[in-house]
Amino acid sequence: MVTFSRPVRIAAAAGATLLLLAGCGGGGDKSEGGADSGEVRTFTYEDTVDPELLGPFEEAHPNLKVRTATFESLDEAAAKLTSGFSTDVIEVCLDEASPLTEADLLAEIDTSRLSNWDSLDPTFRDANGVTVDGRVIMVPVSAGPHGIIYSPSAFPDGVDSYTALFDPANKGRVALDGGWLTALADAALATGITDPISMSDEQVEQVKATILTAIRDGQFRTIAQSDSDMANLFKSGEVVLADGGRGTAEQINDNGGEVTWVAPKEGTLSWICGLGISADAANVDAAYELIDYYISTSAQAITGDLGYVITNPTALSEVSEEFRETADPSALAGTIAQAEPVNAEAWRNAWQEIEAGG
Repeated sequence: MVTFSRPVRIAAAAGATLLLLAGCGGGGDKSEGGADSGEVRTFTYEDTVDPELLGPFEEAHPNLKVRTATFESLDEAAAKLTSGFSTDVIEVCLDEASPLTEADLLAEIDTSRLSNWDSLDPTFRDANGVTVDGRVIMVPVSAGPHGIIYSPSAFPDGVDSYTALFDPANKGRVALDGGWLTALADAALATGITDPISMSDEQVEQVKATILTAIRDGQFRTIAQSDSDMANLFKSGEVVLADGGRGTAEQINDNGGEVTWVAPKEGTLSWICGLGISADAANVDAAYELIDYYISTSAQAITGDLGYVITNPTALSEVSEEFRETADPSALAGTIAQAEPVNAEAWRNAWQEIEAGG
């Protein structure tokens, strides 16, 4: 994730963290407190600050207060930041970063200040969107596939297609992911569009109509607004089928649920998210320290055990055997990379209509 996204990404605690640097050109000299004292503020999806992941950093920096805040989309994050909300670190997902970049909310990252930068897999380090206009704006931290989650008790023969989301036999027992890109792309794949990220405006309208018709017919129990929301829907039995990330499924199972994640036959979407520094960051030193921790071997091993694909392959041997195969960067080979569509505004407008019920 998420649902980072990101789609609705995995959610366990209080909010993922990308440091927002002050100024441009690597954050300048602005720093209040330093890397080991004061406070560092994060603004992220909720799963990024899972206590299991953030805890070791906090223990190693007892005099540094990590203050977290979370959002459900980067559109929401950008709106709050432009309205006066301040942070040091902000999460950036490559499929929805334009609200941050267009408003100049991210500082340039000086990669020489990150001891683990060169260890990142080139697939992620050199991914489209990590560098914008010659400036590195985010550090890839995690990635993952987005497919289908289902309850095996409800589907003893399994599910292998996005079309199941729209099958009348499953009416009222389906949740739709709350990320505008993933939900529209999944619906596109279900209707036979093989390259959803390149949809024309007309195709976006067709997919919007498909989703709205399903909503009016009562096909969807709800649109999940977060990974924790999705987890609760499955655990309560309200839904037995949804589109979502593999990490979300792992989290549901870790918390007493019983679901299966599958890569649909139409294709699997994949996302990349990471941390950036705010153009209004107060504690730049601590921001770099936190970001470097997130791509360290120890943190990346935890990331892999949480069900994500890691971006630093040197940590692969430290990932538990159960998750080592799925944590391997090669696990995303052949997937449909989630990049912000050229006509993203048409997608966003369509999703706003869907959320409003048409």
